[in-house]
Amino acid sequence: MKHLTFLALLCAGAASAAVDGVVTNATSGQPQAGATVTLFQPTQQGPQFIDSVKTDAQGKFAITKEVPAGGAGPLLLQAVYAGVQYNLMLPPGRPTSGVEIPVYASTKKQGDAKISQHMILLEPASTGTMTVSESYVFNNTGKTTWNDPDNGTLQFALPSAAQGKVEVNVLAPGGLPIRKAPDPGAKPNTFKLDFPIKPGESRVDLQWSMPFNTPGVFENKILSSGGETRLVAPVGVTFKGTGLQDMGQEPRTKATIFGVKSGDINIKVEGTGALNEPDPTNGAAGGQDGAPNSGQPALAMALPKLYGLASGSADLTTHIMAVKWVLLSVLGMLAVGFTILYRKGNPLEPETKPSKNARSRG
Repeated sequence: MKHLTFLALLCAGAASAAVDGVVTNATSGQPQAGATVTLFQPTQQGPQFIDSVKTDAQGKFAITKEVPAGGAGPLLLQAVYAGVQYNLMLPPGRPTSGVEIPVYASTKKQGDAKISQHMILLEPASTGTMTVSESYVFNNTGKTTWNDPDNGTLQFALPSAAQGKVEVNVLAPGGLPIRKAPDPGAKPNTFKLDFPIKPGESRVDLQWSMPFNTPGVFENKILSSGGETRLVAPVGVTFKGTGLQDMGQEPRTKATIFGVKSGDINIKVEGTGALNEPDPTNGAAGGQDGAPNSGQPALAMALPKLYGLASGSADLTTHIMAVKWVLLSVLGMLAVGFTILYRKGNPLEPETKPSKNARSRG
């Protein structure tokens, strides 16, 4: 009888709420009714859908469906409000009862959402092509989400030689890295990106290539202004042009950093080089942490504090050199955090398709 009682208690515990809590509107400071809360279990095959519920009049939710066996890793909660998705990762050991998920009111007005930095890395190759990596860092210090699907929150242009082919990866505060497809802009070779800019720090990374023979001229228009534009020249590559300010070299890779005074870019580019090649002046490979032949750039990254990968007080060079980030690993997510991967040569794998219950943006 004691054994039966013990088993009954175990069964009762298994049927209890897997996750419960409240969704709070951080804009108004009030509980948010009617938000959709979805629970996912991250796996090696991608986030697996567990269950989805609506918050009640007090903003409370309870997901009672049991997480499948083997769910010792983190859980992912997604709250959808006003067409925008807000994510919260629950690491192993964190209480799953009384969880609070903040959401924000959405507005088409930019408000306090600003581009704090814009970085461009040019890597001309001897094969007659040049790879261009751009990174936009947004900081939203307000209490509303900037969400403008019609006009986009980022507009950018590509040279006609790029033929409109661009890879776009976005990372929102507390979100998963996803690949986004930009929409055509009003003029040829211009694009707009439908990506909600939530309070906190967000990133948009672009990568594209074009035919290029050195020496040659690189021209591009800057459509979204804000922050400071920085150009990065790997070892073996030089930039010349009006409005360029030489800001010195990154210590380990010896890449030269330039400030851009004017809005659009028109510079002469000479030489060939890539950021993750060895520095011939010291014989050290440009690998992370100075590891020989690592095949990864030695430059520090500046990602949101959520991932614990960089301090918010990182120096200017650290922020400038964030352009090589392209994607984050789902396997790293299973280890409670994300592992930074660096792309060289191969196209990005397509993003994992979201479930039908997680179709909102961001």
